[in-house]
Amino acid sequence: MTDKSLQMDSQINVKKVKEKLIKGIIYFSVFLTFGIVLWILLHVVFNGVIKIGNIDNIGDESILPMIMNTFYIVLLAVSISTPIGIWTAIYLNEYARDNKLVHLIRFAIQSLAGIPSIIFGLFGMIVFVVGLNFKWSILSGALTLSIMILPIIIKTTEEALKSVPLSIREGSLALGASKVKTIKAVVIPSALPGIIISVILSIGRIVGETAAVYLTAGMVPRAAVSPLDSGRTLSVHLYLLAKEGISFERAYFTATILVLFVLCINLISNRLAKKFSEKLKAD
Repeated sequence: MTDKSLQMDSQINVKKVKEKLIKGIIYFSVFLTFGIVLWILLHVVFNGVIKIGNIDNIGDESILPMIMNTFYIVLLAVSISTPIGIWTAIYLNEYARDNKLVHLIRFAIQSLAGIPSIIFGLFGMIVFVVGLNFKWSILSGALTLSIMILPIIIKTTEEALKSVPLSIREGSLALGASKVKTIKAVVIPSALPGIIISVILSIGRIVGETAAVYLTAGMVPRAAVSPLDSGRTLSVHLYLLAKEGISFERAYFTATILVLFVLCINLISNRLAKKFSEKLKAD
């Protein structure tokens, strides 16, 4: 065997070792991330299940009003921000040209995504609670949160629209469909999974938000009858239980309910998205 062939074999072996090393690092990173998330979830849920078993020691305070308030504020905030976010993403991806106005809009969206939640809370308290006299209410909290999740919905929806091949749009236009019809009947159904992901991500942000809700929706531990009523959400309830040292048993129990709440909302959202996508494709 010549020196040249030996050198080539040596280079091939080095490349194989590098590939195996890179694959090993990737697999290790994946399993490490999954393991950390699983460990946190199991720790919270395990302690929450134990506290459910010792429910007599938790107290008489019901968590049902906090669950209802969380559901109300999620539903209201998503209903406000989702249409605005989707329409903005459609404009930026389908209609907007590369000019200073579009650059300014994108800069505003990026800036909005980087603002701390406590700033949103102060803004919501000044504008909605005091300025518009909505007081501490579910409506004030929902309006504040709808502004917070707009960047998530806009950016994720825009990326989903970009993933739709240009050939699909051109084929629809070539068949005589208008641009609006093409967007409605072709582009949006194709991008619907990404749009649903944006909504799910925004729901997760809403459910886990504390500072903005604390300053706008209030801390009253009762179910809100109307949007103008004050109410405590699950995240605020968990924060108060842990911060004030009232009961870590209730805190773990509330955290478990919070995890199950997010899981149920995600499952329902995926189910509705699948049915809606099938309906749009059928039409």
